[in-house]
Amino acid sequence: MVNQNQTCTKSDIAGASFSIHPMSNQFIDIILGALEEVDTSKVHMKTDDVTTTVRGKLVHIFDVTKAVFLHAAKTGEHVAFQATYSLGCPGDSQGEAYMAEDETALNAESVKNITQPVASKFSLYPLGGGNYMDVIYEQIEAMREHVTVSHAHYSTRLDGEAVAIFEGLEQVFKATVDGGSSHTVMTVSISANSPSHKGDVKNG
Repeated sequence: MVNQNQTCTKSDIAGASFSIHPMSNQFIDIILGALEEVDTSKVHMKTDDVTTTVRGKLVHIFDVTKAVFLHAAKTGEHVAFQATYSLGCPGDSQGEAYMAEDETALNAESVKNITQPVASKFSLYPLGGGNYMDVIYEQIEAMREHVTVSHAHYSTRLDGEAVAIFEGLEQVFKATVDGGSSHTVMTVSISANSPSHKGDVKNG
């Protein structure tokens, strides 16, 4: 039950709830292997039988989720990734201890040279104020320099390299927050190594 007396905080703590699904008989080894390769020391992380949740600074949330996906996808198996990112009111006080960490992304070096074309869709939900539509359009246009952007029902489709797509998603999310949204939510679906994927991924 939602606590109706819950008040908004000014915390900058972000969070993501994600699931990763390798389409392989070795899915357990792939998931556990990816998690073992990722440095999660700057986030609070908990896995249950449905999803994995990470909380902390936004830069570290994207760093960890990007690294988990890339280390799973580099196996060559078909991997599907679903995530919901959130920052804002109501604040997440349980993760406040991780807000003192610096901005250095611990997994950036280990994944920056992983070449992994993917197909992705995302939807952005600014649940607070701000001139968010202009921000969204501006950032989507900026992403065209790195990935192919196209329209999809209820979402925006991105095709390109996984590293560039995650960087673009982080940029869009941060710009929306900076644009005045007091509570920002983003849903993301990414597919790598799918047998249904046809043709080469082209940069736009």
